[in-house]
Formats: sequence, structure tokens, C-alpha cells
Amino acid sequence: MLELAILGFLAEGPLPGHELRRRVSHLTGYTRTVSDGSLYPAINRLSKAGLLERRADPRAGVARYVLSLTEAGRAEMLERLRKPADREITDFTRFHTVLSFLSQLPDVAEQHAVLRRRLAFLEEPASFFYDGDQPLRAEEVTDPYRRGLLLTARATSRAERTWLREVLGEEPPENS
Repeated sequence: MLELAILGFLAEGPLPGHELRRRVSHLTGYTRTVSDGSLYPAINRLSKAGLLERRADPRAGVARYVLSLTEAGRAEMLERLRKPADREITDFTRFHTVLSFLSQLPDVAEQHAVLRRRLAFLEEPASFFYDGDQPLRAEEVTDPYRRGLLLTARATSRAERTWLREVLGEEPPENS
């Protein structure tokens, strides 16, 4: 997801490395901090793959670079947005990264296909806690902290499903 965030932010325009790091940190930092030890190797991998280019920034002095997306980088970003891996649909933080750049896809039908995958995932019964194969609902859990976790997750999921249906122009199911 770090690579998608890098490609996505550079699709908006060239950036110096420190500004790219700031933007990526703001996007993911509250859940997964971005260190120089992960960001700069990712930039180097993308650069070696021809997905971005690094040019000296004459305004910033020695050892300062501006990063920009190549056409191959734009194509790679669009492909990652069109066909996110299953874990990028099911993982909350990963999906937020996809969602942050989904408007880069020029075809609304492709955007909606990704949103429909997320909605289908959210509509499947799930829980953090199970009794055998049966997902436990908040009302079935006595531990107050686990119950709180389940209630919060339910509210978040309900809000996201409502928003997804609104964007997709779909009516909510009768039993919701």
C-alpha cells in the first residue's frame, strides 16, 4: 500500500521526497507510521522499475530531489486501482489507501466495481470473535471491551455501507 500511496500522490504532481513523506504519513501515519527506512527503499524500487523518476531540484540545494510519475508509473497505479488484491478490499487501512486515489481512475464504472467489491465484503457476516464457526454479535459477548469493539465496528460498517450504496446509487436492503 505504501507503493500505491507514493504513486497516487505523485499522480497529482511532482513532489520532493520530504513532502511525499509528509503526505504519506498523514494518510497512513495514525495506524501505520512511515519511516525513512520503508519510504526510501520503496521509492528506489519504483524508480528502478521505471515507475517514477528522480531529478535534482535546483531550487532546494545539494542532495534534494523532485520525484515525478512516469507514464509506466501512471499505468501501474491505474492497474492497482482497477484490480486491488482481496486484502486491499478487506483490510480497513489498505482500503482507505485505495479509496484515497480511486478518483484517479477515469472510468466511473471501474471505480464502482471496486466499491461493489468492498460493499459485498461488508455485507458478509463477520466478527472479531467466534463460537466455533459462528460469528458472535455484540449482544452475545459479556466482556465489555470486546462488546465495545463489536459495537464500534458495527456502527462503522453500517456507516460505510450506507455511503457506498449512496455513491453507487443503490437502495438499502429492506432488512437493514
